[in-house]
Amino acid sequence: EVQVAESGGGLVQPGGSLRLSCTAPGFTSNRCGIDWYRQAAGKQREWVSSLRAEGSIRHADSVKGRFTISKDKAQDTVTLQMNSLKPEDTGMYFCKTSGNDECARIPWGQGTQVTVSA
Repeated sequence: EVQVAESGGGLVQPGGSLRLSCTAPGFTSNRCGIDWYRQAAGKQREWVSSLRAEGSIRHADSVKGRFTISKDKAQDTVTLQMNSLKPEDTGMYFCKTSGNDECARIPWGQGTQVTVSA
């Protein structure tokens, strides 16, 4: 069964940067879109950014101008580059494949923790 895997989280000071990666082997590079979500402690999961299979990109207003999303076909990964991080960006970050039914059926990954703190 294909599984989504996130990596790259960690502890960073406000204003710092982190680079998250998402891979679903065989699906990330061309077949599916990738959506990033985050969930802070005690809060609902919220959508952050999307990269559709055809290449279109959207970001939540809260991260526009600070986060970028891109695809590395050679590595079969989608990267979320997070700059100018704020304490309110803290949370567990998840990626999810999206698009057709095959992509939508791939389960959520375990997430990667991002903590922004001085």
